[in-house]
Amino acid sequence: MDDALTLRALRPDEWSQVADLIHRSTNAWYVASGKAAIFTGDPADCELYPRVYEALDPGCCIVAVAAEHAGGTGGSRGTTETGRTRQTERIVGSCFYHPRATHFSIGIVNVHPDHFGRGIAHRMLHAVIEKADGENKPLRLVSSAMNLDSFSLYTRAGFVPRQTYQDMWVAVPPGGIGAVDPAVRSATTEDVPAMAALERMVSGLERERDYHHFLENADGIWHASVLPARDGKGLDGFLVSIAAPASNLLGPGIARTDHDAATLIRAELNHHRGRTPVFLVPADRPELVGAMYALGARNCELHFAQVRGAWTPPAGIVMPTFMPETG
Repeated sequence: MDDALTLRALRPDEWSQVADLIHRSTNAWYVASGKAAIFTGDPADCELYPRVYEALDPGCCIVAVAAEHAGGTGGSRGTTETGRTRQTERIVGSCFYHPRATHFSIGIVNVHPDHFGRGIAHRMLHAVIEKADGENKPLRLVSSAMNLDSFSLYTRAGFVPRQTYQDMWVAVPPGGIGAVDPAVRSATTEDVPAMAALERMVSGLERERDYHHFLENADGIWHASVLPARDGKGLDGFLVSIAAPASNLLGPGIARTDHDAATLIRAELNHHRGRTPVFLVPADRPELVGAMYALGARNCELHFAQVRGAWTPPAGIVMPTFMPETG
């Protein structure tokens, strides 16, 4: 590990630096792995991450900063004056995290490609582990099954893979994908208590303020569908989605059954006509996976839901996402 690095909280004037880091680091890994770059637009599009995460959890991003004399290479830059010496601060790593009443979640973690192998991700991760352990809460994340370096980082730190997810995408025609169950409707903020209650029942987790943020929709990028319960009490499922230049995803979502989940996915896909949204479905639910294939869905990656600490198998369908990360 590199003792020359400093860990501290992200500052509001550094969002563009972290956006550039996320764009560069993520694309570098995919390209090095023989795949296409994930972020095809301007690096500024990735300011979505600090904007959303700081709105949800102010001050909950750890950055790794290397202080060098001006003229060095690598990283995202800011300058400071130390006496007569002008130094360049370089953000070479970032790690967002989400404290919740029931758990902590690890958000997107990035290290500048020029600084791979220096133990930066390890240091940032363990700083969050200390926070979660200090509150005696489990720590959760969703990580790529393709990235063995990432997999090793988390399992060495005590995370256990608990659920495998198929990342799938559907190219939604401009006219939509057909009829939607008329029981499904768009969610409103009045649905938040029922959404939170269903999630507690299915997964034992609580993130009510996240749903308020999505449904208040100040950025104009969120939508959510709900499926009222057949017995008229609460919900049988819900599914959130985002449409932004750096992120077009379905999730998070919760459903009681495979059929409920498929119904919600179909409804939410119709809100992304002409787009190609990505979503995660549990690999151990063949009825749901089969329904997605029937819609024309294709696999693009696999992810593991990993937990450090207590975990209870879900009593239904959990559909996580990466914006914001929901382990």
